[in-house]
Amino acid sequence: MRFLAIDFETADYESDSACAVGLVTVEGHTIVGQKAYLIRPPRRDFFFTYLHGISWDDVKDEPTFEELWPELERSMHGVEFLAAHNARFDQGVLQACCKRARIQIPPIPFQCTMKLSRQLWSIYPTKLPDVCRHFGITLDHHDAASDTQACARIMIEALKAMKK
Repeated sequence: MRFLAIDFETADYESDSACAVGLVTVEGHTIVGQKAYLIRPPRRDFFFTYLHGISWDDVKDEPTFEELWPELERSMHGVEFLAAHNARFDQGVLQACCKRARIQIPPIPFQCTMKLSRQLWSIYPTKLPDVCRHFGITLDHHDAASDTQACARIMIEALKAMKK
């Protein structure tokens, strides 16, 4: 079993405004790789700096999503699924960024650790900090690398629980 946990941070209210992405590769129940990238979004407007601390000055010289795509695509090679906490959001960002860059959306299914946390452990509320507290996972919320690491660890716990 090989999966990729993914987490996007966005600059504005549009889904194509990815300004950061975290990736954690998991094989079996072991984290085997982690990467995080800043991304230059298509607009200079930043409405969510107060959440993630990223501003235009941080990303103005970073690659666009289209320029970063070959690296992201390599990370997705050979995975069975993508895991995200609130997968609807991250899947929407991936789709919007791919569409804007005229890149074919990868046909990889998503698993949502937020939904799994409700189904498997009846955790409510199921925001990422809440689920991390349940498992004792350290989290720097809205830091793409930290959020992705946490998501990967939650997904590993979910896979173990589903085997029982």
